[in-house]
Amino acid sequence: MTKQTIFTHDAPKPPAYFSQAVKSGGFVFVAGQGPFDPVTGQVVGTTIQQQTAQSLRNVAAILAAAGTSLAKVVSATCILAEEADFPGMNEEWLKWFPSDPPARQGAQLPVRPQNMKISIAVIAEA
Repeated sequence: MTKQTIFTHDAPKPPAYFSQAVKSGGFVFVAGQGPFDPVTGQVVGTTIQQQTAQSLRNVAAILAAAGTSLAKVVSATCILAEEADFPGMNEEWLKWFPSDPPARQGAQLPVRPQNMKISIAVIAEA
């Protein structure tokens, strides 16, 4: 089984200690993506809906670089800064996954860099 590191300039550059994604065993494992603009590195949006959308745009760009898409996502982890944001996140989530949504789990974010409200990690079929 081979392991391939995935990188695209269409998503925010990760810190040196982890990859945007790794493709292995027929799956793509995308690291948690926050609502950062890939060019400026700044948080996009002030609402949870805006930040969820940007996080998912980043995930989608990484999946495309790996040769797959959001349609192939089988599992997602959504980490929020505030538990009260789950309804707003779900509202945006349904726009991206209107049918056959992936399995999902959630948690609360222990740190809040740069007013980040959400981080989304996924596993997709390659």
